[in-house]
Amino acid sequence: MLNATLSELSAALAARKLSSVELTQLCLERIAQLNGELNAFITVDAARSLSDARRADARRAKGEAGPLTGIPIAHKDIFCTRDLLTTCGSRMLANFVSPYDAHVIEQFDRAGAVLLGKCNMDEFAMGSSSETSHFGPVRNPWGRRLVPGGSSGGAAAAVAARMAPAATGTDTGGSIRQPAALSGICGLKPTYGVVSRYGMVAFASSLDQGGPLAKSAADLAAMMNVMAGFDARDSTSLERPKEDYGRSLNRDLRGLRIGLPREYFGDGIDPGVRNAVEEATRWFESQGARGVQIELPHTKLAVPVYYVIAPAEASSNLSRFDGVRYGHRAKEYSDLTDMYCRTRAEGFGAEVKLRILVGTYVLSHGYYDAYYLQAQKIRRLIARDFAAAFERCDVIMGPTSPGTAFELGAKSDDPVQMYLGDIFTVPAPLAGLPALSVPCGFDGKGLPVGLQLMGSYFSEAALLGIAHRYQQATDWHLRVPNDTPL
Repeated sequence: MLNATLSELSAALAARKLSSVELTQLCLERIAQLNGELNAFITVDAARSLSDARRADARRAKGEAGPLTGIPIAHKDIFCTRDLLTTCGSRMLANFVSPYDAHVIEQFDRAGAVLLGKCNMDEFAMGSSSETSHFGPVRNPWGRRLVPGGSSGGAAAAVAARMAPAATGTDTGGSIRQPAALSGICGLKPTYGVVSRYGMVAFASSLDQGGPLAKSAADLAAMMNVMAGFDARDSTSLERPKEDYGRSLNRDLRGLRIGLPREYFGDGIDPGVRNAVEEATRWFESQGARGVQIELPHTKLAVPVYYVIAPAEASSNLSRFDGVRYGHRAKEYSDLTDMYCRTRAEGFGAEVKLRILVGTYVLSHGYYDAYYLQAQKIRRLIARDFAAAFERCDVIMGPTSPGTAFELGAKSDDPVQMYLGDIFTVPAPLAGLPALSVPCGFDGKGLPVGLQLMGSYFSEAALLGIAHRYQQATDWHLRVPNDTPL
């Protein structure tokens, strides 16, 4: 059952082929077997998970079950979870037990899902490799010396290694899609505002967006049916009618216009990635879709724009961690100012400090106009590029990442090289657009390659339908790493 999709698990539970307690115990045993090597989970409370499972079984017995009732779900450790550690992968919050649930956690609880555990991540979601965590790096199930991508690397590794049927993550500059690609699973970044940010520890508020990671596009749709929805507690939450994200899973691909950006197929892409993505686009064309050459001229500016705006917002958001109200506090200090300085010096890791310093600099007097304001203007131009492109195509297709999973530590001393790995994922959050990544093959080293699909606002159901049709004809998404046999 570990390789089963959410719909298959739901059907098995409904048919009484297994109970939620049995399924949860299976996942807990898998975590106990593999987590010591992969470090995908920070917190696992087996007693709480099994209690959730017993409640789910009782709910099914009463005929009150929904599609995800009784199914274990892992959560990125950025979502506040009542009476459970919420660390954000940081020493600053290493002992923080949240007094309330994030909206996303509430939604899964209402659906009857089992809370399986909290997943490791780059500290405060700042990173592209899941190496910056205070609790140690996450390792890729496809190779123990490889990164799983980041910042939702723990969630991606948990799903890829079949420790969890599905997981939640967050995407600020690609932190769902990039680890999904590098770990050989599926991940969706919804339109900004579709999933509430209430109780999701903030990194960059105008970019952060929660979303699902799972084995298949159909599973992502089932997750979105639970996660999405208006929340009055989040001022950026969009008030719109509830929708079924699985309504387009059987859509016809004939006449589909696929935008192929010139900028996404240029220099700097690994040959194995290029070959897999081009083969996928040829499959779509064989089904009646039509490739359309488009241009997104400001793509090359997306990474520098992101690394001005995101650190600026992080500098503001992380100012709350000062040792006064909650979180880490330095044990020795001479006065209040010294306490602030020592607490933040001890509590934050190197990458977080770097981004706070950059963010504070670009917001400072004399530099705000030159950097932050200019970045916001270019952000608008990037959004206009997409608007013009979607007049000529229905979906934009290309690689999720220019390369596959790299070795731990390979880019730690070269942050620019690390940041450039986000070149294809950063534009969607800058424009607030939905985008997803699905597996589309392997490179010459046997590592998974991700295919990225981007659509216009609120086109999640259409993107999931397009991806589902592809997955009906391929089995890339069902491949399991050799190092983690079922």
